[in-house]
Amino acid sequence: MRKLEQKFPNELVVIGVHAAKFPNEKDKDNLYNAVKRFELGHPVINDVDMEVARAYDFRAWPTLWFIDPMGKLIGKHEGELPYEAFEDLLTRMVAEFDAKGILKRSPPPSIPELEPGTVLSFPGKVLADPGGRLFICDTNHNRILVTDLDGKVRQIIGDGKPGLDDGDISNATFDHPQGAALDGEILYVADTENHAIRQVDLAASRVQTIAGNGQQGNVREGRGPGRAMELNSPWDVVVDQGTLYISMAGTHQLWSMDLDSGDVGPFAGSGQESLTDGPLGSATLAQPSGITKGSSGGGGKLYFADSETSSIRSAGLDASGRVQTIVGLDLFIFGDVDGADHKVRLQHPIGITWHDGTLYVADTYNHKIKRVLPETRSSFTFVGNGEAGFRDGNGGQAQLSEPTGLSAADGRLYIADTNNHAVRVIDLDTGDVTTLEITGVY
Repeated sequence: MRKLEQKFPNELVVIGVHAAKFPNEKDKDNLYNAVKRFELGHPVINDVDMEVARAYDFRAWPTLWFIDPMGKLIGKHEGELPYEAFEDLLTRMVAEFDAKGILKRSPPPSIPELEPGTVLSFPGKVLADPGGRLFICDTNHNRILVTDLDGKVRQIIGDGKPGLDDGDISNATFDHPQGAALDGEILYVADTENHAIRQVDLAASRVQTIAGNGQQGNVREGRGPGRAMELNSPWDVVVDQGTLYISMAGTHQLWSMDLDSGDVGPFAGSGQESLTDGPLGSATLAQPSGITKGSSGGGGKLYFADSETSSIRSAGLDASGRVQTIVGLDLFIFGDVDGADHKVRLQHPIGITWHDGTLYVADTYNHKIKRVLPETRSSFTFVGNGEAGFRDGNGGQAQLSEPTGLSAADGRLYIADTNNHAVRVIDLDTGDVTTLEITGVY
């Protein structure tokens, strides 16, 4: 949409109608943060009771309505619409209404850019290296900060401008990177809004694109060379034995990339948005946004946060592997309930990591960190009182605001506390929460 607003600055007026699915999304402060996080320059209606949506016969997210200069509804499209198709449609509409003399060219009122004025801006994921480094995806600053585990900056990857430029780390550009994985001195980055996977050689200080070409794709089957494949909103990555696994949120799948051959393609999920367990190819997922690998006790499985179904699920790594749901039930069943089996409720979890036989989950819309035990299919609150806020202290009283990423090292769990523009640190022994002071940014 941003590209269309830039191409048709005086012809196109966009009005967003926020018809929320999750309770957390209905809160005006959370919506305000979302508008800032997505850097929207157009007005957004908080349609809490879906009055506007119902008036326009809303049935699916997202839905696009087209209204002519006279206020008449002339079209509707349910689901994603590729930029090229949208651009062609608007070009024809502009020509038609121009010829009729009813197109009024004037820039629409816009919302000024809102900068939080903090070191970080809506950080998406963090990656703690047992060797003493912390990689912070500073998402809305379009860069990755490399610090020590106490927050002192060692390296900055990316110049901060949105783009898809390879080269030296100081000149390379990213576009809202979300997740990262480390293999020796090679860092892999899910460059989400570039629809690309980037490889950072930390020793040589070089960035290279290894999958995706900057165009949003709709591929749901088949494999091919990384640079020739069009990806769709890769959100997180994990590496295991020469294979990079990707949570491809846009196609509701997990993908895999052979790092030797460079081939990439779907690994799990049919591409349909729902929750169905079964063989890797026929199981259905819904916007998987976080991924991790179970270690020796993990039974050779990937674990992922299936965000739109508010569930935590696993995918076997062998040829006969299956997708299985650990906790969570359906697209429209969510909440905040600890316990086991079908009693558990989460609300749009986005982050997940495996540490010492336990899954730690960023239960994003509940503003909590939870422990999930695959063997017993149970989930329990570890940190957070369930209210969005910014407060250190004992785990049960501490407050977070939509945490989306987490990673453990040296007895500590590091949290990307997204709406607080901060990294929080949890002592795994005591559960106490502190805020990481990031120093040395240049």
